[in-house]
Amino acid sequence: MASNEIDVRTLINDRPICGYQKLIILLGFIVIALDGFDITLMGFIAPELKSQWGVSNQQLGMVISAALVGLTIGALLAGPLADWLGRKVIIINSVFFFGLWTLVTAFSHNIDQMIFFRFMTGLGLGAAMPNVGTLISEYAPEKKRSFIITVVFCGFTFGAALGGFAASWVIPQMGWHALLLLGGILPLLSVPLLIARLPESVRFLVTRRASNQRIGKIVEKLAPGSTNAETRYTLPPLVAPGKGAMQIVISRQYRLGSLMLWLGYFMALFLVYLLGSWLPTLVKGIGMSVAQAAVITALYQAGGTLGSLFAGWLMDRVDPHRALGMIYLLGAGLTLSIGLASHSSLMLGVLALACGFCLNGANTGMNALSAHYYPTEARATGSSWMHGVGRIGAILSAFAGAEMLASGWGFDRIFAIIAIPALITACAIFIKGARGYNRQAQLVSRETAKGL
Repeated sequence: MASNEIDVRTLINDRPICGYQKLIILLGFIVIALDGFDITLMGFIAPELKSQWGVSNQQLGMVISAALVGLTIGALLAGPLADWLGRKVIIINSVFFFGLWTLVTAFSHNIDQMIFFRFMTGLGLGAAMPNVGTLISEYAPEKKRSFIITVVFCGFTFGAALGGFAASWVIPQMGWHALLLLGGILPLLSVPLLIARLPESVRFLVTRRASNQRIGKIVEKLAPGSTNAETRYTLPPLVAPGKGAMQIVISRQYRLGSLMLWLGYFMALFLVYLLGSWLPTLVKGIGMSVAQAAVITALYQAGGTLGSLFAGWLMDRVDPHRALGMIYLLGAGLTLSIGLASHSSLMLGVLALACGFCLNGANTGMNALSAHYYPTEARATGSSWMHGVGRIGAILSAFAGAEMLASGWGFDRIFAIIAIPALITACAIFIKGARGYNRQAQLVSRETAKGL
């Protein structure tokens, strides 16, 4: 039966997940998987560039960091743009952009060209991920939001693992150029599908006072028969009207939580990108083949797919900060253990799988944490700035990896140092849980009660 007024948040929260929401989740998963495939390509290509072009570890660090600089800029700019123009338009343009520039990268003739092309690729990669998280969170019921977001973001490790297995076959058979061609063609093929089937966030449309007809088309797909020509759509505000998105993110109410999200994600991405980018080179450096290094790295990424599902499931059932903090602590111990297993490829594979389960899984959970924390008016900006600050850690990881390799440190010492960021991330999450989260959660509860 149609109603004359619909609170879209209540509508989404109170109804079972429908087929339309499942389609949105699937499309988000595809975008994140393509993002993960493309971001991690250089780690698999790096050993080949060293042998074919004679580049140094420092030059490889420049290639990897160029993409990460682009990722940072893309994330920082895309959030405010998405809170202004909408989530859909930013997602589609970012996928087209990183697909096109990955394709161009396949035709690089020297390291300087590759550095520039990867920077341009990074702009698109950085814009895609946080806005997919924002869009998905705004179609997910709150009681299942963490699990749904982590399901979508485990697409990153799925795509990265797929890239590893593809690299183990494509590079020996057809060379590294073919892997980059594959990484460019797949995103470009997905763009028409996204244009046709991906909707704009209905919560965003309500906050931007879009036409009732446009909102009603989406609501009818979420809840058939619930609307008519006279239906009005509402969304109770969680913040004072008139504030800009960035003002909300750094306001007194959200400041501590924002700072802890930034610190935690900075360290988390430093760690995850350090392992994702340099693990193939580190493993090859202890005498294993390119194929073995690619498979071990793929297992690390595949572990993250399973870990993401577990982290999301756990976050919906216990305090999400306690859940993520403990997973990061376990991941720190497993990272340390990898350094002690250089004698066995089997043991390295098992530990890489377990380490990826914890670190990549918890890293995915950070997206759910930020999506829960910010209101609709600032969700894209808050999530994107967490990603942008985190990418600075990823940039530094490229240079840190090159320096550690150049220093001549042993395998065990390198992994002992790599474990430290996981400990810092755990501390930041625990602090946010003790201070920043509780205050914001109380506000959400009060405002939700007012809106009912």
